[in-house]
Amino acid sequence: MVYECGDSLGVFPQNCPELVEDIIRALRLNGQEIVVNKDGVGRPLRDALIQDFIITQPSKEFLNLLVEKSGDGAPTLRQLLNPERKVDLESYLYGVEIVDLLLQHPSTSFTAEEFAGTLRKLQPRLYSIASSQKAHPREVHLTIAVVRYETGGRRRKGVASTYLADRVGAGRVPVFVHSAKGFRLPEDPAIPIIMVGPGTGVAPFRAYLQERAETGASGKNWLFFGDQHVATDFLYRADFESLQAAGVLTRFNTAFSRDQAERIYVQHRMLEPENAAEIWRWIDAEGAHFFVCGDAKRMAKDVDAALHKIICEQGGKTPEQAAEYLEALKKLKRYKRDVY
Repeated sequence: MVYECGDSLGVFPQNCPELVEDIIRALRLNGQEIVVNKDGVGRPLRDALIQDFIITQPSKEFLNLLVEKSGDGAPTLRQLLNPERKVDLESYLYGVEIVDLLLQHPSTSFTAEEFAGTLRKLQPRLYSIASSQKAHPREVHLTIAVVRYETGGRRRKGVASTYLADRVGAGRVPVFVHSAKGFRLPEDPAIPIIMVGPGTGVAPFRAYLQERAETGASGKNWLFFGDQHVATDFLYRADFESLQAAGVLTRFNTAFSRDQAERIYVQHRMLEPENAAEIWRWIDAEGAHFFVCGDAKRMAKDVDAALHKIICEQGGKTPEQAAEYLEALKKLKRYKRDVY
């Protein structure tokens, strides 16, 4: 298996057996009924629910069949399936899983085939690779936050994260390399890089730094990392401090949002006067590449806004000119994002 820095590893997970048993009981089936998966392969329902199907978020097909089978037993859901009430339906279903709906409608019955026919195919999960193959020729490292929470009186588990954390053991995990050619280090090892990776978004940047250390790249490296608490969430602290001591990590800024009354995030560190001036100098005068990895909904937007502000204030540009400058960086492949 060959991978490059910036690539992701695709993991084929399996569903939690406990949840599968809860669903089988709610369906009042025995789990040995034969169903056909999305690849046209017949197998026992229990095995199919573990390996083949999404068994958490309800599909539109499942909701429609539930309403159809329940007769007058699901009036609220029937009303919410009106296309004009899409927002209301999303709100109603927030945090609700298939097993919850089955338990809420105990008199509704499905055959195994009917139920399986409404389920979507279980998809692989992509995780940014957190290691350089030059540093670890026979290994691939991932940075995974295990998802566990409770809603509606039930404990919920992230499918892939708890599969890897709790259930794999010494077993084999089917994986594949997903190439990310648009998220590569600069070809010229002398070019500086600025990396913004809060939380598990720091994964590819650990790989970048390992790669640059192994190859003796002369380019400067600047990392912005953030999470909630320094005591519990400082991912790879020893690695980064060692790289900093060795001179590989030129600048290193952290933001731990919950360790003080005021929430501080990576974009706030970027906007600190000394950092803002240096970011502009690295990008405009030294040709640095700017990388962002992590949450697309908030963090990446906030970092983009902070970068836009830096270009305006440090570069003396209007908002329109700053937007054009950012767009030019993207076209030159000097502003790269891996957000999700």
